[in-house]
Amino acid sequence: MALKKVLAIVLAGGEGNRLMPLTADRAKPAVPFAGGYRLIDFALSNLVNSGYLQIVVLTQYKSHSLDRHISETWRMSTLLQNYVASVPAQQRVGKSWFLGSANAIYQSLNLIHDAQPDIVVVVGADHVYRMDFEQMVGFHTASGAKATVAAVRQPLSMADQFGVIEVDPENTGRIGAFVEKPSSTPGLPDAPDQFLASMGNYVFDADALVEALTLDAERLDTKHDMGGDIVPYFVSRGEAAVYDFTTNDIPGSTDRDRTYWRDVGTIDSFYDAHTDLISPMPVFNLYNSEWPIYTRQSISPPAKFVRGEHNTVGAALDSIVSNGVVISGGIVEGSVLSPDTFVDAGARVLDSILMDKVRIGAGAIVKRAIIDKNVQIPAGATVGVDRALDEARGFKVTESGITVLAKGQEVPEPDEKELALSKAERGRIPQAVAAAAKTFEGLQTEINKVATVQEAAADLPKAAK
Repeated sequence: MALKKVLAIVLAGGEGNRLMPLTADRAKPAVPFAGGYRLIDFALSNLVNSGYLQIVVLTQYKSHSLDRHISETWRMSTLLQNYVASVPAQQRVGKSWFLGSANAIYQSLNLIHDAQPDIVVVVGADHVYRMDFEQMVGFHTASGAKATVAAVRQPLSMADQFGVIEVDPENTGRIGAFVEKPSSTPGLPDAPDQFLASMGNYVFDADALVEALTLDAERLDTKHDMGGDIVPYFVSRGEAAVYDFTTNDIPGSTDRDRTYWRDVGTIDSFYDAHTDLISPMPVFNLYNSEWPIYTRQSISPPAKFVRGEHNTVGAALDSIVSNGVVISGGIVEGSVLSPDTFVDAGARVLDSILMDKVRIGAGAIVKRAIIDKNVQIPAGATVGVDRALDEARGFKVTESGITVLAKGQEVPEPDEKELALSKAERGRIPQAVAAAAKTFEGLQTEINKVATVQEAAADLPKAAK
């Protein structure tokens, strides 16, 4: 049997309001992740690793950063007609911009007509996971369905955040009902506290998708959404199948990370996805070389850990540290540092995410925070230590207590009260070191000496006038 010709479409026009202020200056799929990646790299890597090398990326909202990343990173050999093409909204069928995810594809039907595929794979651009789409396409073809939706199990309490799939009781391979973000839904028969959530990944017969999109464009009672309108159309015709993500087998994966899938659409979920990466046995393993996540590596020197002024220790514990990072006498713990960040003498970075070219001044404290690109934290300042102080300075603080600074956001010089606050935090012994002290007798005395040196670094910064 001849191989099916596949065109992949990546929906990357999302505004990402729930990720503000990280999306204030960029589209959601362009948000940096895990040090050197962008969110869209996960979707594109999965497609490329699956052998699908004709890919179009539909963009709209503040797409410059995303377009530049795609053009500089995702270059294919045109000799074999392979490509990753960034396609902006073009008003091809009227004067409106994209009215929804389905309308985005409808306005770009020329791409399908030009490529003439048998199968169209449609994926989102803002989830963290590994998936072999060739296996899903094989399932779709064998099922005889016109549309197939990938599903992952999620806690019942999160039903209002996803498209919910209810299987046909008479044919569990088919979708009986598809409801977009309902207030409640029944649990699964074998797991009453769970439901099947749409992953935002779809496989369609190309001709059936074109027909459905054309009909949807003619309707007035539609939001032109893939999950809310197109999938229910196929469900109503008995032509929609469900693909169980747990059956997807990735080379190099383990039982611990095989079914990992994270929607990073909120600040809290974005933060939690980073903490998933840094444990000794991470639930998502970036180091699986058999299914690599590709990106454009920064042209930066190797990371460096050196002693700072007054012999303060420069160290990183339980952290991811990217190229170009310099930790000069500061201590980083439980954090992710992106390229070209700098941590000065006596500074502490705890349970935080630092994006490109962030500078942490001498004696400064950053705790449970996300710091976007090009932010400079003054010497002796604090971020994430005192919620009231952060909010008074205009920093965003989530209900769970994560402080977020926007790209290039200014941080005021500290006053005497804030300097005292940072000094109190300076001498705390890192958790990993404290755990080692309990294991090895006699180590505690030496650790206390190091803590004293780090705390003394807090006397270096002077209060703002």
